[in-house]
Amino acid sequence: MGQTIEARMRDGVSIRVYRAGPEGTPRAGLVIMHEAFGMNNHIRDMCERYAAEGYLALAPALYDRVEKGVEVPGYGAEDLARGRELRQGVEWEPAIADMKTVIGLAREAGAVGVVGYCWGGSLAWLAATRCGADAAVGYYGGQIVQFIDERPECPFMAHFAERDVHVPPESAATVRRHHPGVPVHVYDADHGFNCDRRADYDAEAAALAWDRTSGFLAANLVAAPAAVAGE
Repeated sequence: MGQTIEARMRDGVSIRVYRAGPEGTPRAGLVIMHEAFGMNNHIRDMCERYAAEGYLALAPALYDRVEKGVEVPGYGAEDLARGRELRQGVEWEPAIADMKTVIGLAREAGAVGVVGYCWGGSLAWLAATRCGADAAVGYYGGQIVQFIDERPECPFMAHFAERDVHVPPESAATVRRHHPGVPVHVYDADHGFNCDRRADYDAEAAALAWDRTSGFLAANLVAAPAAVAGE
């Protein structure tokens, strides 16, 4: 089981970070970026799953900048409204800076990848273009297109849903068109298909995306040289 620690960000703000690691030496580090619902049991579960795969997994609670210790309990309409309210309180630049700090913390395990969901999926793109990650994966990152002219400096993989009601359907095609070297996978599913606590959960799509992500991370992190700390 992992544990919640406190980590000081570059501007002196302290936020919670969930930390889960394997029993032995980690094969690499991994940073998990949460969706609009914030740090919750699903994100902690994803850390545990990746720890079971041999990674040191860290997940920052970005909403601590708005309300320390806040948890969005579920995935209903009221929960979504609350998550959106919290999301509006965190600007892009502080979120990117916090992600970069946590990537640095994960460097103790060597190479570091980033996996993000929804808002976190868009942040995963920025981890690849701005934060020196060694690999990154974005699930239904609807705001990637906002930063589409930025070029990833490491391998990046994108997962989109064909029936997504929140992310424009042309997003996958836009990523493919601007970055033909990026593997883009589209699933016959809806937004949030990876989360088994949501009504939109799709077990088949989630399993296939997991297999693809797991293989992608292993190929690009386990044998990858770690970046120099501070770069």
